[in-house]
Amino acid sequence: MVTEMNRRTFIKKAGVAGAGLGVTTMAGRRAFGKACPNDKVVMAVVGIHGRGRNHIRAFSGNKDSEVKYVVDVDSRFFDKALEEAKDKQEKVPETLKDFRKALDDKDIDAISIATPDHWHAPMTIEALKAGKHVYVEKPCGHNPAEGEMLVDAQKKYSHLLVQMGNQRRSKEACYKMLNEINNGVIGRVYAAKAWYVNNRGPIGLAKQIPVPDSLDWDLWQGPAPRRPYNNLVHPYKWHWLWHWGTGEALNNGTHEVDVARWMLGVDFPTKVVSGGGRLHYANQDDWEAFDTQWMTLEFPGDKVITWEGRSCNKVNKYGHGRGVMFYGTDGAIEYLGGNYIVYDDQGEVLSKEGRESKTDSTNIFDPGLGSGHQDNFVQAVRGEAKLTSPIDEGHKSVLLCQLGNIAQRTGSTLVCDPKNGHIFGNPAAQKLWSRSYEPGWEPKI
Repeated sequence: MVTEMNRRTFIKKAGVAGAGLGVTTMAGRRAFGKACPNDKVVMAVVGIHGRGRNHIRAFSGNKDSEVKYVVDVDSRFFDKALEEAKDKQEKVPETLKDFRKALDDKDIDAISIATPDHWHAPMTIEALKAGKHVYVEKPCGHNPAEGEMLVDAQKKYSHLLVQMGNQRRSKEACYKMLNEINNGVIGRVYAAKAWYVNNRGPIGLAKQIPVPDSLDWDLWQGPAPRRPYNNLVHPYKWHWLWHWGTGEALNNGTHEVDVARWMLGVDFPTKVVSGGGRLHYANQDDWEAFDTQWMTLEFPGDKVITWEGRSCNKVNKYGHGRGVMFYGTDGAIEYLGGNYIVYDDQGEVLSKEGRESKTDSTNIFDPGLGSGHQDNFVQAVRGEAKLTSPIDEGHKSVLLCQLGNIAQRTGSTLVCDPKNGHIFGNPAAQKLWSRSYEPGWEPKI
């Protein structure tokens, strides 16, 4: 067992377990903090209605960072965003609608991105080209090709860091659990079952309406091919529309699937299948993604991960709304965010680690979600820690969920290359590996 220690010290030491690309320091960069006292990392937070508010709270409340800009295409959200920084830092952040103005500011060291999914990869690439470090929410890309582009972009701009927002990578409980698994506490671990449940209601039918005066609709769409504005898209229901969103598997499943992949020590799958559909409110609204999904991913070494997602039926599994069960030859481990339970092969409890936390919360404004992960990013930018989720690792976990969606959307079994996850001999599925872009907005490294 790893002994108790200061959380930041723990993550500094444990971060190497999640390290891949993106662990270099500030070599070649300006001495950060010129615009800010106490040598702080100066940041812009882009996308401030949902998870972005958590980013503002975390980065403005960190003694080693300061938020200079809060950025959003909809000015309605500025007041609440500024409240998040109130009393947490000396300077009140400035507001911007266009993130490119923040990239032009030489005082900005890093940006954090909590925009709709279709903007994650293109904005990250633009930030790297402008010389900024990036904290980007999951999923790191709208499609597999974008994830690969991010990995290539980080290699090109290797003096810059890209951290993905799968915050369980900075949870002390996860490193303790990994240590126990590697030491054989439940024997050879061969399977993981992840799950997420919620009780989302129907979204209704799309109706074309005027664009709100507060919203820059063209910039909201950005790299996505243009469509008329409707009542469903902004600010949240885009999640369930394939043109901009990626469904529940990427919205929430990424977290538990990432922990499952990490603990099993696997990278890319050999086979992917998925079942389910829009079942709970079938034919009642314009929700395009799946509200019910069972995804299975097989890996080399006789290992398997399954994920169950239920967006509209919150009957909990194992008494919790989200988590992962690990199965080994000598027992099992039940992981629930900030804590886990070890069982023997008869189902008897051997040990309990950690305590109940809010990490299985479905509330994106939950203040407990992610501050340690954001702290790790700040310390890595300062050269004092290694990233716990560099983009090459983040991409692998996102890709698993994207492959599950592709299998489901095409109604086919995917046979994949275990070297990179690419799909063999399936033209319909291969077509979903990338997307089309609005002319002039194509991401370029």
